[in-house]
Amino acid sequence: MNQQIKKVSYETTNTYETLNELNSKTTYVWIVFHGIGFLSRFFLKYFNELPKDQNYIIAPQAPSKYYLKNEYKHVGASWLTKENTALETSNLFNYLDAVLENENLPSTCKIIFFGFSQGVSVATRYLAHSKIQCSKLILYAGGLPNELQKTDFNFLKRDTEIISIIGDKDEYLSPERLLKESEKLNSLFEENLRHISFNGAHEVKKEIINQLV
Repeated sequence: MNQQIKKVSYETTNTYETLNELNSKTTYVWIVFHGIGFLSRFFLKYFNELPKDQNYIIAPQAPSKYYLKNEYKHVGASWLTKENTALETSNLFNYLDAVLENENLPSTCKIIFFGFSQGVSVATRYLAHSKIQCSKLILYAGGLPNELQKTDFNFLKRDTEIISIIGDKDEYLSPERLLKESEKLNSLFEENLRHISFNGAHEVKKEIINQLV
């Protein structure tokens, strides 16, 4: 049997969600990447207590959707898997480039990259790819891709704040993995690195987000 893998290119369309209005009063633009199992519209609820006139939130949508818990009721989504990761990452970058081109963000706003869980890997990969200047990079309860190097983030300004957030009861972070992720974090971001620990599991806390700006 002569089995082959072949590749085609085609045009596709995906959605994304925003919260609040982008106007002359906007100070912060958040680009937020949800975790596995989320949809962007539900992820935005964690940001709805931020001051509306100062914060504009963009929530890209992970492209791979599926039914949760095999019940065929609720839908979640995933960004990437180990299958064809390089190809899927390239497709994802094209989508995110299109999102930001469509938004045409003013240069006067401060950009905040925020990733939760699986969204951390997407946020950091896309930041390294796009070289977008951001005022804050917030890494919330997620793992950093092994292929990223310190030099990938040399473009960031010295005052860019890197914030790591972890719950002290996070069921996905064993002591061994926590040590490994801490080592990667320190190797990539030696300066302006701040750690926040909270009493809780693998979950997003509104009260923490509200304190980040």
